[in-house]
Amino acid sequence: MDLTKKAKEELEDRIDKIEEFIASKGVGATYLKKAQKTQRDINLALLLVGIVTVAGIAAWVNGKNN
Repeated sequence: MDLTKKAKEELEDRIDKIEEFIASKGVGATYLKKAQKTQRDINLALLLVGIVTVAGIAAWVNGKNN
């Protein structure tokens, strides 16, 4: 059983390496990198907007109570 499990793990590792190589050097790799960077920037912007909104609502409610 160990031999088949070890062989399966080695094959999966090789497949992962091949997929990573294709993602970094294959067709559309630069587009993929740009899309990932854009997605990261959008996520950070949404997080920042959410934090500012919550802080604004909290300040508004706090100011209204006084």
